[in-house]
Amino acid sequence: MMFHDVAQQGVEYGAKQGADYVELRYVQTLMESFLTRNGDIISAGSTETEGIGIRALAEGGMSFVATASLAKGDVEKAVQTAVRLARASRRKTPLALSEEPVIQTHWEVPVETPFTEIPPDTKLKRLLAVEKELTKIFDATALPIRTALLIAETSKKYIATSEGTRVESDYSLGRLAGRLTAKGAKGTEQRYFSRGAAAGWEFFAAPQFIETFIEEAKAVHRVADQAKPVAFDKPVDVIIGPEVAGIIAHENCGHPSEADRIQGREGANAGESFWMDIDIGTTRVGSTAVTVIDDPTLLRSGGFYLYDDEGVKARPRYLIKEGIANELFHDRQTAARAGVHSNGSSRASAYDREPIPRMANTYIAAGDYTVEELVEDIRLGVFIDNFTEWNIDDRRYQSKYTGSLARIIRKGEVTDEYVRRPVLELTSRGLFESVDACARGFASEQAICGKSDPSQGIPVWTAGPEAVRMRRIRLGGVQA
Repeated sequence: MMFHDVAQQGVEYGAKQGADYVELRYVQTLMESFLTRNGDIISAGSTETEGIGIRALAEGGMSFVATASLAKGDVEKAVQTAVRLARASRRKTPLALSEEPVIQTHWEVPVETPFTEIPPDTKLKRLLAVEKELTKIFDATALPIRTALLIAETSKKYIATSEGTRVESDYSLGRLAGRLTAKGAKGTEQRYFSRGAAAGWEFFAAPQFIETFIEEAKAVHRVADQAKPVAFDKPVDVIIGPEVAGIIAHENCGHPSEADRIQGREGANAGESFWMDIDIGTTRVGSTAVTVIDDPTLLRSGGFYLYDDEGVKARPRYLIKEGIANELFHDRQTAARAGVHSNGSSRASAYDREPIPRMANTYIAAGDYTVEELVEDIRLGVFIDNFTEWNIDDRRYQSKYTGSLARIIRKGEVTDEYVRRPVLELTSRGLFESVDACARGFASEQAICGKSDPSQGIPVWTAGPEAVRMRRIRLGGVQA
């Protein structure tokens, strides 16, 4: 195929220019999106991009250049520019890449029905079916704003390096999102949610597509109708659901463990990390009940991949292991500087973005308890199922999470007493150290993780077990 030949020729040309390493990453992406609000079609269309990202290492300097043209002359010109810029950016301490196995393979997302086989009007009808079902249950007064979004993404990628790596992939991701505003006896409440899977049209065709919107609408309306401000004058036990556990795993552990933050490069863009002050492999940052894993290889997951954007094989990364800070996200550049191997964490959002250390599917690992066992010995507490907002500082240490669907726990039972916007406001260590037990199970939320400059948004899962128990938490900021 044409892009194979173009990439191969570009790699060979880079070697002739004297580069120590050359990498060409061809990416072709088709993004279809459909948005409705209260049954009206707000937008519908598709965007297709195609191009090549080029990295060169020469005389200890690294550069990145991109071109949207696949013409041989234009690609060679871009490679020549990359090599020249690499030499111009050499430094006293030369940059290097970790030594990794040469890979020649093809991987793909298992798909039953490709998105491209489904006409646009069928996609729109599926989205409009959400509105039809919601209005059967709620009138416009109870649920005044109902927004639904469907995104279908497919891409082809080919990575070729001067070391001999050749990795081709076919990728497919379905994403749905909703934003609902409910009005009830106690006021109004908003809810944003998102689900996703590395799959084809079967993801949207499944009954869960509409059922998710119905469940979320019922929950947010209960909050608007019943939730009351509750002030706790002393610390209480708190149980968080998988959505809250997932955002904590992502923000309070995932971002701090990105090696480019710790080594300083990302500091001016997305911030630094409190992990800069600890010893990886020995420092305790949580209780023994806390293990945080990031695993790109989870089949059908929202952050799924088998080889990263440097052609390194993906594997699970154990960021926190039984409370001990255990591992960082490394690409080949940060790994070389740290004297370790890459763990397949290099990702880029598009052909014209440089691959950097990123998350995929980050979650607090499940424990051996049932939800009932976690609840049964709590005399007074709060079960926070999901959240409405969050905030964290640029070292990922001081954090705040405001609950949405939250209920009082009394004498070992979750009641129907809804709490209005309870707030968890703790340091990252405070959050993880307060955990004493995790339930079984696994549930995920689709997200787009932002980082770098120019900005790169990539699909990820935030996830966790059915419940995580936190002891003696002082809940604050309860809002009227």
